[in-house]
Amino acid sequence: MPAPTIKEILKLDGAENRIEVRGWIKTRRDSKACSFAEINDGSTRQNLQIVFDTTKGDFSDILPALVTGTSVRIKGDLVASPASKQKWELLAEKVEIHGGCDAEAYPIQKKKTSDEFLRTVAHLRPRTNKYSAMLRIRSELSFAVHRYFRNNGFFYVHTPIITSSDCEGAGQMFNVTSFDLAKLNELPKNDKGEIDFSKDLFCRRTFLTVSGQLEGEALALGLGKIYTFGPTFRAENSNTYRHCAEFWMIEPEMAFYDLFDDMDLAEDFVKNITKHVLENCAEDLDLFAKFVDTSLHDTLKNVAETGYERVSYTDAVKILEPENERFENKVSWGADFGSEHERFLVETYFKKPAVLYNKPKNNAAFYMKLNEDGKTVRGMDLLVPRIGELIGGSERENRLEVLEKKMTDFKINPENYRWYLDLRRFGSVPHAGFGLGFERMMMLVTGISNIRDVTAFPRVPGYAEF
Repeated sequence: MPAPTIKEILKLDGAENRIEVRGWIKTRRDSKACSFAEINDGSTRQNLQIVFDTTKGDFSDILPALVTGTSVRIKGDLVASPASKQKWELLAEKVEIHGGCDAEAYPIQKKKTSDEFLRTVAHLRPRTNKYSAMLRIRSELSFAVHRYFRNNGFFYVHTPIITSSDCEGAGQMFNVTSFDLAKLNELPKNDKGEIDFSKDLFCRRTFLTVSGQLEGEALALGLGKIYTFGPTFRAENSNTYRHCAEFWMIEPEMAFYDLFDDMDLAEDFVKNITKHVLENCAEDLDLFAKFVDTSLHDTLKNVAETGYERVSYTDAVKILEPENERFENKVSWGADFGSEHERFLVETYFKKPAVLYNKPKNNAAFYMKLNEDGKTVRGMDLLVPRIGELIGGSERENRLEVLEKKMTDFKINPENYRWYLDLRRFGSVPHAGFGLGFERMMMLVTGISNIRDVTAFPRVPGYAEF
């Protein structure tokens, strides 16, 4: 059997006091009769104190090597600790070093280190308190997502990573090809002198997906309620605190749902997974509440417990226009709201999350259902404090003739979406869905202000190391 984790050890009742522990040295200090080390294995924020009693054993040869970063296996007796903040400590008897560490060269020292620096050593930052806590919360939040949908009758499906469809219509997609780009002059060309992708592996131009929504709609119109949870990609040269080139999306699609059903689900989903984190990650959340955002607990309780405001886009404009002096980008009807406007609504005006709905059609994707007024679509955004838009969704356009006209207006070739139009030809039904950026949800629950710090190895413009 593997050695117990420190998390498991700290829960022991002491009946089995002979144990083995494995992990990395965080710190070590010496006194006259003893040396003390803190060891952590990533299973919990708490360290286990190791006591090297020099009156009961000779550790003189190995102690100098027990520096920060060294990996060890230690056997000994687990005893009650006299310190008030820890239940147990381990009286070391046998010590084995798995991997030594150059203390002076090791970049993770016991001192405050900037996030900017830690991004350059992303392969080591999971050993810090902040990033190990973030990763544990990310794991628990992922579990909460799957648990929520399973408990509510959804099927987990896998949509393609490689696709020929541009869901968002923005063209900011990574190309996928089997061509040898080191031999540009040898690539096959068509009569127009353009690269002939019919000679490529998939016999057409393909991309990394920006969303699994379109394929998700097809699956929902056979299974009823589905969700995807996977990586998506945007080739957008955007260096903001909210954007990455690679990120994870949660995208449910539901047959027979309208816009208001969609809004109800989005609110219930966010409340549920936030509550789960509050109940299951208290120790790690305390770290972020102490060192990152002192108002974190209040924010999360507000998100988990308060009824969300519902406001139409038109009414939101009426709220925002009198406040234009405070905004860098002025608001008028038809304008696309930015983060400053979204955060004003939820942080200053409503003081709680809000769902914005019935957006102008000119700012909406082609698949959003057109309202009777001909000016707005049945789209919605769920807004939360500090982040702004957390969720974007809509009732999907299920009328074939309306969708075909919208595709023409967007200059989308319907032949490339023949299969998508078939969903409207054969047994079309009202349906809706949304997308939640998982990294933004992580920013909300941890208080971390930059998306680069809520994923292990961020992919952003100009940087794809590791």
